[in-house]
Amino acid sequence: MKTIIVYYSLEGNTDYAANKIASELGADILRIDPVKNYPSSGFSKFFWGGKSAVMAETPRLMPYDFNAGAYDRVIFGFPVWAGNVTPPIRTFVKDNNLQGKRIAAFACQSGAGAEKAFAKLKAALGIDDLEAELILIDPKAKPAAENNEKIKAFCDALSAETAK
Repeated sequence: MKTIIVYYSLEGNTDYAANKIASELGADILRIDPVKNYPSSGFSKFFWGGKSAVMAETPRLMPYDFNAGAYDRVIFGFPVWAGNVTPPIRTFVKDNNLQGKRIAAFACQSGAGAEKAFAKLKAALGIDDLEAELILIDPKAKPAAENNEKIKAFCDALSAETAK
């Protein structure tokens, strides 16, 4: 089964997790970025990122190379913004036909909201369930054995699904 991890990372936590998961699963990786970057610090980071997430914006993305037909599974990775999936992920979902793909997701957060974000991702994709879900607390900024254990369990669950 061919797998790709599609992710957006603002502060490096999601990037860190995406690379660990890709290494564990032997998956391809695709980082997406908006044409106009979000602020990465201070009040404006929370204001603009939160507003964009709450308003369900779909920003224009930098060019990327993705062929949905080449993959059986897509794993989405994103930081949680105001209980939402990040806008670049929303744009990717809107712009690509992922019907019939196995879908999993992981979210990085400092507080809470990942469960709500997963629900919104499923709604955007028009699916009832994700193949696997993973919630990490700042895996790069606050390294912890618990995050590595969660990543391993997530990858093991996906490997078990592949074997079915």
